[in-house]
Amino acid sequence: MDPVELWTRTSGTWINAATVLVGTLAGLALRGRLPERMQRIMVQGVGLMTLFIGMTMASSLGRASSGRIDGVVLGLLALVLGGLLGEWWRVEEGLEGLGNRIKQWVGGGGSFTEGFVAASLLFCVGPMTLIGSLNNGLTGDATLLIIKATLDGLSSVALASAYGVGVGFSILVILVYQGGISLAAGALARLLPDPASDPRVLLVTGVGGLMMIGIAINLLGIGRVRVGSFLPALLLAPFVS
Repeated sequence: MDPVELWTRTSGTWINAATVLVGTLAGLALRGRLPERMQRIMVQGVGLMTLFIGMTMASSLGRASSGRIDGVVLGLLALVLGGLLGEWWRVEEGLEGLGNRIKQWVGGGGSFTEGFVAASLLFCVGPMTLIGSLNNGLTGDATLLIIKATLDGLSSVALASAYGVGVGFSILVILVYQGGISLAAGALARLLPDPASDPRVLLVTGVGGLMMIGIAINLLGIGRVRVGSFLPALLLAPFVS
């Protein structure tokens, strides 16, 4: 693949990585200069918006019916089975271990892993990631990913001011996951001719929305949801429809 075609198919991913980098640097510049209560309110703002987006996404389950089986039931099945697989494979611990290894490599602080895991999940779970990457890879249209990049950039300011440099290392996950989907979009197109209304995409969107609600609960300090363990549910969702 020549460089021009590579850029056309993955431009949204590179723009997204750039906004997270800029947002992280801005957040690090503000860290230590803002009172703790202001850092906390910024994270809570991101948490509330994440909760709203997650609830909006989760409503897609209502339109993801397969025959006589309701989309909510299918979403629950994917979420529970995926969660069990995630616990069996110890996905959450794997993410935390990866964050800890990177933290040791760069000498990050105590909140490095929390920032890395939270940002990686927040930036890579959602309909804009999936549909935006598909559109970018198929047609070169990066509009959805540019919108997502703007939201991620603003979120990374708040997260980096609270958690530190670990947020910036989520760029690696964005490049691999989001860029990988864009590059594979040509093959996926034969299976998903209309991604925006395909029941399988609606299921992935709905399950991803429930996971984003879990992220919001963590950001708001309401509880501790092991969101990473539910990641396999995103892989299972298209196959339970």
